[in-house]
Amino acid sequence: MDLDELLKVRAAFDREMRRDALPDAAQARVERAGAVVRQTVAGPGWSGVLWSDLDEETADAEIAAQVAYFAGRGAPDFEWKLYGHDRPADLADRLRTAGFVPEPAETLLVGRVHELAALPVEPPEGITLRPVTDEAGVDLMMDVHAKAFGTERPRIRHLLLTLLRDEPETVAAVVAMAGDTPVSAARMEMRPGSSFAGLWGGGTLPEWRGRGIYRLLVAHRARIAAERGIPYLQVDASDDSRPILERLGFDVLGTTVPYVWTATA
Repeated sequence: MDLDELLKVRAAFDREMRRDALPDAAQARVERAGAVVRQTVAGPGWSGVLWSDLDEETADAEIAAQVAYFAGRGAPDFEWKLYGHDRPADLADRLRTAGFVPEPAETLLVGRVHELAALPVEPPEGITLRPVTDEAGVDLMMDVHAKAFGTERPRIRHLLLTLLRDEPETVAAVVAMAGDTPVSAARMEMRPGSSFAGLWGGGTLPEWRGRGIYRLLVAHRARIAAERGIPYLQVDASDDSRPILERLGFDVLGTTVPYVWTATA
């Protein structure tokens, strides 16, 4: 994409996926509160700030207001999802001053679905794809995530089970199997009416990397998005995933950093 198209796509992403965002699960609530848009959810779901319209005069007070709001709800933590083009320019410094801790930066990538769905990809020898439609499939995904990323992800497990139960049309999850062994897994989230489908959680066991499985899962999800008429795929990419995705045709829209506030005892 050229610069003009990338700026238009970024503006659409900010509007649809942030300012006018829909909840990521039926139990979550998204609301405009002053100059921010936030999601709140009881239990283990994701809570945080999705979008803000701040300047040097309003930023500190709004940050404090969100800390007070989530602390008042008894939230153990919440995330302020900061993008590189958010304002004011020193918003990251202000968040750190307010007690937020940054997690590793990711690159916001976007790709055209019709191009990615047409990728000539075949499963590597011995690999089959298993759609995730029930708890057993979710547990296979969690097994892959634990081994690929070295961490348990109970929030993701809860989210997937909730979506499969309440809104199965909004998620497409898949596990790559080598016989009876799950070796790679990923999901795609699709909110009604959005131009963007989000690719999340793509991970492959170390001994199975470099064989084209990650590429296969991207193309598989792109074909599902194409069937739904969704024009773009979006990824918050790690440094490991970014070069693979750029080779597949994704373009850089910017950067994003999760800033996490955690309640103290």
